Amino acid sequence: MLEEWEDKEILILGFGKEGKDALNFLRKIFPKKILGIADENESVKKKIKKVRWHLGKDYLRALKKYRIIVKSPGIPPKILKKYIKKNQILTSTTEIFFENCRGKIIGITGTKGKGTCATLIYKILKEANFKVHLVGNIEKPPLKFLFLPTEDRIFVFELSAQQLIFLKKSPQIAVFLNIFPAHLDFFESFKDYVKAKMNIFLYQKEKDFLIYNSSDKILKKLVKKAKSKKIAFDKNLKKNLKKIKPKIPAHHNLFNISAAIEVAKIFKVPKKIYKKVIENFEGLPHRLEFVGKFRGINFYNDSLATIPQATISDLKSFSGKVFTLICGGFDSKVSFSQLAKEILKNKVKCLILFLPTGLKIWREILKIKKIPKIMSFFAKDMEEAVRLAFLVTKKNKICLLSPASPSFGNFRDYKERGNLFKKFVKKYGTKKT
Repeated sequence: MLEEWEDKEILILGFGKEGKDALNFLRKIFPKKILGIADENESVKKKIKKVRWHLGKDYLRALKKYRIIVKSPGIPPKILKKYIKKNQILTSTTEIFFENCRGKIIGITGTKGKGTCATLIYKILKEANFKVHLVGNIEKPPLKFLFLPTEDRIFVFELSAQQLIFLKKSPQIAVFLNIFPAHLDFFESFKDYVKAKMNIFLYQKEKDFLIYNSSDKILKKLVKKAKSKKIAFDKNLKKNLKKIKPKIPAHHNLFNISAAIEVAKIFKVPKKIYKKVIENFEGLPHRLEFVGKFRGINFYNDSLATIPQATISDLKSFSGKVFTLICGGFDSKVSFSQLAKEILKNKVKCLILFLPTGLKIWREILKIKKIPKIMSFFAKDMEEAVRLAFLVTKKNKICLLSPASPSFGNFRDYKERGNLFKKFVKKYGTKKT
């Protein structure tokens, strides 16, 4: 693959984390070659030798000058259609890694839960003394690892749909947790989103493994196309978790744990090892994270709940104990009708909403019940949302940040959203009243 690029013009499209990883990698492979970098954000420009910059609102026009385009995941393929010609090669850092890695790859995908599952798998294999690395969407960009001897190494790779788009090679072990409508602002349709996700198993061989959730109706149909050995981790849930007491909350995390255990069993990891890891694993930041009890109120941060199904799962996990729900954010064109039903079913007493989807959520509630017994407020920022939460939430009840929407527009990313929530909870929770 890379040998064929020697005499071709290469453009790195998008200069975020993966774009920088691509630059560092390609510079070592082709030290004398002038590489192109295109990005809408003009502030990414740095003093780098042998680089041709294409920045600003017209950055996509540069595509016609290059034969190879290494695209960052955040750039939707649909906006490139009018710029790409048939003789050009559109690829990604994920595809480069998959095509050139000689080690074993464990790929984890799903609309929700993949970060938790990937981290657990990594921790279990590390505890069992395997040479293992956590890479991809959650951790380090992967390309630098190609300069190591990879034959005896294992790479646990968290894979988003955006990273899976161009794959023509699947991991030897694929974990597919679930699939819901998401990122419909990025993909042209849910069908395209599903098509991208399927690449995690479409190119597997008969000796490979596909660990999947057979209780997910959509996923159950999709995996019929897989040639690999199939393991339904949901069917082994009770057996896998027997005599194991996980620390992390939420029922959906039991599915993540069961999937991780199935991977451990493939590598013949003793139960005492994975039991120890699971019982000591406290979860990841911004995934139903317990912030603490302040002024008698229990605060939980699930800023990574970026789709309605994640917030629905959170409400079910707390079984009607959520008094105040902070939700809303960027509109990714998904339906909130089921979330509205769950909010009413769980008797949430107060909604603190961010625009624009906060308004859509409230309208869905009004469709079901014209005069709901719920207080509702629209907050301009996180500080106002937290201050309102302290004013209205009763003692010994739960205030939950579970936005059911992406963070874009109001916040830089889900991490900033979650960190601001925690910051203001601690600020106003320790303030004298």
